[in-house]
Amino acid sequence: MSDILWVFTRLNLLSVIDILLVALIFYALFRLMQGTQAIQLLRGVIIVVLLTILITSILKLTAFSWLIRNSLSALLVAIPVIFQPELRRALERVGRAGFSMNRQESTSERVIEEVSQACQRLSERRHGALIVLERETGLQEYIDTGTRVGGKVSCGLLLTIFFPNTALHDGAVIIREDEIVAAGCVLPLASDMPDRQLGLRHRAAVGVTIETDAISIIVSEETGIISIAYNTRMIRRLDVKRLGKILQAFFKPRRTRTLPRWLGWVRRLTSKV
Repeated sequence: MSDILWVFTRLNLLSVIDILLVALIFYALFRLMQGTQAIQLLRGVIIVVLLTILITSILKLTAFSWLIRNSLSALLVAIPVIFQPELRRALERVGRAGFSMNRQESTSERVIEEVSQACQRLSERRHGALIVLERETGLQEYIDTGTRVGGKVSCGLLLTIFFPNTALHDGAVIIREDEIVAAGCVLPLASDMPDRQLGLRHRAAVGVTIETDAISIIVSEETGIISIAYNTRMIRRLDVKRLGKILQAFFKPRRTRTLPRWLGWVRRLTSKV
C-alpha cells in the first residue's frame, strides 16, 4: 500500500498527460480492430504478456526471464506481420477521416434513382447482379480485372450488362461518381458469411467491403432478393424505396462547416469599418 501511495505522490501534470496519451493510443487501436478477427488474437497476446510479466516478477526464473527479454525484439517484428491486414485498414480509415473533411460525396440523386430502378427490374426478372459504388477508397485494382465501360449510369445499361449469358454478367459492375467505369470485375471473397447458403456473388459483395469502404448491391439470381453490403455487414430483403433511402443516407451531401459565431461578429464589424 505504501508503494502505491509513493507512486501517486510522484505524479505530476506531465505524468498524467503521458499516461492519458498512452491509454488513448491503446483505446484507438482497440476501436480500429473492433469487429475484426484480429481482436481475439490481440486479446490472447495481451493475456499471455500479462501472465508472463506476473510470473517473472513473482518467481525468480533466470532462464525464463532471459528467454522473454531476448524474444521482445522478435515479437516487435512479428506483431506488424500478424496484424498486417488490420493495420492497413486502420491506416486507410485514418486517411479517409482526414481526407473526407475536404471532399463531398459526388454520387448524384440521378445515379441513385437509376441504380434503384435497375435493381428492381433485375429482381423482377430474376437476373443476378452485383453493383459496387466507389467512395473514398479507390477501387482501381479491381477495375483493372474487368472490362472498361466508361458509360453514364443508366437503368438500361445496367440491365444490358447483367442480361444472362452475356460476356460481363457474371462479374461486378463498379460505379465511380456518375460513370460505370468497368464491368465483369473480380472481387475478393469473404471467408466468413452470416448465412452459409449465400453464393459467390454475396461473398464477393461482402469481401470488397472488408477491404474498402465501398457499398455493394446484390440481386439474387435464384430468389430475386435485393441486398446491400457495407463495412462487412449485409441488409437483405430490400424493396426499391428502402434501397433508395439507404443509398441516399450514404451519399447525401455533407454540410459545409460554417464560421463560429464570434468570427461572424468580427467579420460584420470589420465590414462596417
